[in-house]
Amino acid sequence: MQRREFTFAGIAGVTAAGLATLSLPARAQSASDYTAGKDYMVLRKPVATSAPAGKVEVIEFFGYWCPHCNTFDPEFNAWMKSAPAHIQFRRVPVAFRPEMAPMQRLFYALEAVGMVSRMHGKVFNAYHNQRIDLSTDAAILKWAAQQPELKDGRFAQAYQSFGMSAKLNQANQLVEAFAIDGVPSLGVAGKYYLDGQTARGLTRGIQIATALAAQEARR
Repeated sequence: MQRREFTFAGIAGVTAAGLATLSLPARAQSASDYTAGKDYMVLRKPVATSAPAGKVEVIEFFGYWCPHCNTFDPEFNAWMKSAPAHIQFRRVPVAFRPEMAPMQRLFYALEAVGMVSRMHGKVFNAYHNQRIDLSTDAAILKWAAQQPELKDGRFAQAYQSFGMSAKLNQANQLVEAFAIDGVPSLGVAGKYYLDGQTARGLTRGIQIATALAAQEARR
């Protein structure tokens, strides 16, 4: 299956940049406003989630290498700050090819040292705006050693840790379970999948995912 990056231009006349300016509708949307198989997909086999009781897991599947993920990141961050309390967010880095695996490892090393909130956007900026090579283990460790937040050695230790393989395997299993063929995309409650194509833009996708999560929270 060919893997691709989904664009945001799913709504007629709206560009990727313009989607960031779209406002949510005044009336809160409900899951009944959307159609399974059209606005979002239902997984044939539900996936176990890590959300505790009373919470609904929403996964962002992304890649640091993906320009559309870079564009979507500020909007996703804003959503995390304003979303209902029953949503528990999770990010899963995607590697469609073996050469993308170092950037998966980069995310999980940041997570291990508690630096995702401080460094996630900086990684996107380094790769897409500063054009810094982050495609290999050596390049990533070199970049990290130059960052004040990461140069104490804990990041390098986490990056090269024995347990990293398990994290990468888990991420790859989730990619397969959700049948991810493009990023950025969203998984909701281990049951639903949507992306910029099915949702006709991920700004609308946020609305759909929020509505699906609310439905699951009531069950």
